Amino acid sequence: MGESTKHHRLDYLELPVDDLAAAKAFYGAAFGWEFTDYGPGPDYVGIKGGDGEDEIGGFRLDPDATSGGPLPILFSDNLDGSLQAVRIAGGEIAIGPYDFPGGRRFHFHDPSGNELAVWSPAGA
Repeated sequence: MGESTKHHRLDYLELPVDDLAAAKAFYGAAFGWEFTDYGPGPDYVGIKGGDGEDEIGGFRLDPDATSGGPLPILFSDNLDGSLQAVRIAGGEIAIGPYDFPGGRRFHFHDPSGNELAVWSPAGA
């Protein structure tokens, strides 16, 4: 993609977490994400994208992390598999899964209380 196709696209997502180790363990187990630890202090970790190369976001250590705010939504080729992976990794299912026009999705809370959603197209 050329630079012009990136204009006004979401480029990076940062989530506050109250425990970096728990966030890395949860997202690594649930979605296979990889991370880049930044120093000097253990207060930030970058999230590598699905290709394992591009950094798409990060976790920022915040002892006062609370849920609410924007809702990050992840895509899945296998919603039931993603649901099971979130449960096994220790996520709390908040809503669903449920059907909506064009697909199915569920919402979950990570170990720091952040709410995210996962969706798949109809029939996936």
